[in-house]
Amino acid sequence: MLIHTEATPNPATRKFLPGQTVMEAGSRDFPDAASAEASPLAAALFTSGMVEGVFYGRDFISVTAAEAVSWSELEPLVLETLLDHFVSGTPLFAPGTAAGIQISDDPAFDEDPADADIIDQIKDLIETRVRPAVAQDGGDIVYRGYKDGRLFLAMQGACSGCPSSTVTLKNGIESLIRHYVPEVESVEAV
Repeated sequence: MLIHTEATPNPATRKFLPGQTVMEAGSRDFPDAASAEASPLAAALFTSGMVEGVFYGRDFISVTAAEAVSWSELEPLVLETLLDHFVSGTPLFAPGTAAGIQISDDPAFDEDPADADIIDQIKDLIETRVRPAVAQDGGDIVYRGYKDGRLFLAMQGACSGCPSSTVTLKNGIESLIRHYVPEVESVEAV
């Protein structure tokens, strides 16, 4: 089995492509070791003490190195852990976990029912235009809410904490969404 490695715009994060499906649907973010308990693979990566984050996409896994850890030191360990996992056929999630549960948008504020059409347009743009582009960089973007012209999005995987994520959010995503949905005045990361 050959696992390809790609750099991402976030220098702390690498994207690993095992050449097979990782997640059948959706994505899963493990921003710390405690959240990785649901996945033996993510837990094994955190066990090294050199990993700060793990993210599963449809056909890739993004791993974020802890501060002051070099990729020359970490990459062989990650590759070995991924190879062991995929060759052994171990399930991605531990039995009896909530692995299949999708987290709803669950905005932290009340959305105006009159904005339903705008919200549907925003979600469609995110799903069809934004998410595929962000996934190529080893991350994901999640709708969190819309209120009074402000769109709230969460960055995950390689995009979370990336030095260029603010530029991507403001110059790329905000411009695209404002072009198609002029009611959106600003896009903010949460």
